[in-house]
Amino acid sequence: MSSETQSPVRQAAQRARTAAAMIAPLPRAAKDAALLAVADALQARAAEIVAANAEDVARARADGVSDAIVDRLTLTEERVAGIASDVRDVAKLPDPVGEVVRGSTLPNGLELRQVRVPLGVVGIIYEGRPNVTVDAAALCLKSGNAVLLRGSSSAYASNTALVAVLRDAVASAGLPPDAVQLVPGQGRESVHELMRARGLVDVLIPRGGAGLIRTVVEESTVPVIETGTGNCHVYVDEHADLDLAEKILVNSKAQRPSVCNAAETVLVHQAVADAFLPRALRALEAAGVTVHGDDAWVKAGAAAGVEVRLADDEDWATEYLSYDIAAAVVRSLDDAVAHIRRWSSGHTEAVVTRDTGAARRFTALVDSAAVMVNASTRFTDGAEFGFGAEIGISTQKLHARGPMGLPELTSTKYVVTGDGQLKGQ
Repeated sequence: MSSETQSPVRQAAQRARTAAAMIAPLPRAAKDAALLAVADALQARAAEIVAANAEDVARARADGVSDAIVDRLTLTEERVAGIASDVRDVAKLPDPVGEVVRGSTLPNGLELRQVRVPLGVVGIIYEGRPNVTVDAAALCLKSGNAVLLRGSSSAYASNTALVAVLRDAVASAGLPPDAVQLVPGQGRESVHELMRARGLVDVLIPRGGAGLIRTVVEESTVPVIETGTGNCHVYVDEHADLDLAEKILVNSKAQRPSVCNAAETVLVHQAVADAFLPRALRALEAAGVTVHGDDAWVKAGAAAGVEVRLADDEDWATEYLSYDIAAAVVRSLDDAVAHIRRWSSGHTEAVVTRDTGAARRFTALVDSAAVMVNASTRFTDGAEFGFGAEIGISTQKLHARGPMGLPELTSTKYVVTGDGQLKGQ
């Protein structure tokens, strides 16, 4: 099929493949120069970006979108400056391309090296968070990949403005602008075409709600790295410092409830429930959080004068992304783990305890991408982990798990150097 008869999506993928071949061998200095140009351009053109974003925000409010989702969509000049700072942080990170993962000299004298190489063309399908546009582009450029960006229609004006800035900056640094492209089209068909562009697109990474991720995983013919929803838990152990537990709970839930690493369920050991539930209820109420609890929490709420809604299975399964939290009292650490194993999305769980044995058992038994000990769930983040901006948080077990930084955007190949060795001689 000639390029003239291909769909706009496949034409974009073909251009990305050409660009990927051009940037794959570039030295770190060239890629870093492009990233610094991107950061400077974002700040220089922040007003233009924010104006475009205002169109999306106004449309979202008119459509009755929740405040939590509007918050994820909104860009301010301060947030743009923060995004630019994240890009500069990525430029400071080591280049993973060319890193020797392992190497040896074989008995026959062959020198064997396994080295990191770019994935090639990375497609990102994501919902209404325009910061992902820049985060993904920065990480893909640094790791020598071309990127195809398919954001939601709710952020179309924002993403169009951002990608225009990115492409101009990349070109000014001497790199092919087609290394960063917005996938043509706003309808579902363009998403489906991207998912079926096997042979042109090397990997797809979906970021968003459970429905989006499930659709991409189930319908794509392109390999997928699954990023998951964040049904995260905080477990307050019988040996917890209750002052610390209260602070960690409130921070995990209320510091920014609209993100995937916010806590959605709190589990409390029955031995400390009488002491902890009243103070937790008051602290959560002060933070504006509505508790959806089991019978013990409902009873404690009545005694404390705090309304608690009776929870059901839907609450245990829900990623609220709002000022709501599910809550239960458990008989033991093992019961907490059983609850987490049943309902968790495999993102992040936290335990609050002064008992090192309990901490070790919790971290050993909980099967999630990140497990926190005496720390907020909010720290599961590429920037917080020192990776710079992240491409997503993988909840699967193949290729990558947890916050995906630069190494997770590479594959490897074997380079074997000899001096004339022949098989069978």
